[in-house]
Amino acid sequence: MNITLSAAFDGGNIHVLHTDGASADLEIVKDRESDFYQWFYFRVAGAKGRTLTLRIMNAAGSAYPLGWPGYRARVSNDRDSWLLADATDYADGVLTITHRAAGDLVWFAYFAPYTIERHNALIARYAGMDGVAHRELGRSIDGQPIDCLTIGNGPKPVWLYARQHPGETMAEYWVEGALERLTDAADPITAALLAKATFHIVPNANPDGSSRGHLRTNAAGVNLNREWKTPSLDKSPEVLAIRNAMDITGVTFAMDVHGDEAIPANFIAGFEGIPSWTDAQGDKFYAFRDALAAHTPDFQTKLGYHKSAPGKANLTMSTNQLAERFGAVAMTLEMPFKDHDTNPDPVHGWSPERCRTLAHSCLEVLAQQIDGY
Repeated sequence: MNITLSAAFDGGNIHVLHTDGASADLEIVKDRESDFYQWFYFRVAGAKGRTLTLRIMNAAGSAYPLGWPGYRARVSNDRDSWLLADATDYADGVLTITHRAAGDLVWFAYFAPYTIERHNALIARYAGMDGVAHRELGRSIDGQPIDCLTIGNGPKPVWLYARQHPGETMAEYWVEGALERLTDAADPITAALLAKATFHIVPNANPDGSSRGHLRTNAAGVNLNREWKTPSLDKSPEVLAIRNAMDITGVTFAMDVHGDEAIPANFIAGFEGIPSWTDAQGDKFYAFRDALAAHTPDFQTKLGYHKSAPGKANLTMSTNQLAERFGAVAMTLEMPFKDHDTNPDPVHGWSPERCRTLAHSCLEVLAQQIDGY
């Protein structure tokens, strides 16, 4: 009997070319109105006790083919606990996932999914807490709300925002960790931080791409992290809504949370190359980066992106735009689809739990340095 596959659910993405017994040839579907693709999320039925061989035939044409070597797919029997698949190999342009299934149903994904339903549950849980205010900053192209949670009453405005690129689901797990810590009334570090700063948190800046199973774009096929200089209501209402809210509050510190397909490490990118760069502003960024590396083995500074040359920063990207626009200490946090190789986990790889823990570490370092901003 042939296995059957489906991705007809929130955040799902796969196209079935052919099935033969416990094997299947598959393709990842492109983002709507875009050539980007890499995110996959699907279920396999009829799997119990069988060794599945799942071949993604168009892997070579994906957005970041360098992300496949050394990568292992995530697998789950309950959509709650996600482990590394038994094997994931990339050769001759084909990504082959091999896994022996314990149950009749098994789910596979590029990283542990973060569905819109989970997002809605997150917002409902925290919006009802004392000390947390919720507001809709605007609506997406598909009409979904851009949710923002505000915590604290300190004078320094801090913005944390995630999932401009919807397939980078580790970003919203990081936000879960930040919210856990910021709403812990018994934590003295949190209490001191909230007396000095007000946090504005956007857990999902691209709900349309998330529900559609996109890697990188919104419903119009637009990469939102290239819209921050001139966002528009027709192409990028999500960015327009968030940036308009930032213009009202100002920004002292900002973290844009992402995932990186190719680099097997956690790292942050800064705003080198902005026209108004000063060493004083840059030194605050470097101090945060270096303190975070000293604070946790799940962060490092050797691997990362190249710095922009003086005056050559891309101001359509949020970190550069916010550093230039507000003089903010702004940064892009990148987490891996692979693993943080200097501190690996052979069972889970880089995981939702480690995302949440890294968020705690980031807030602990921010608490140490907030007085200097």
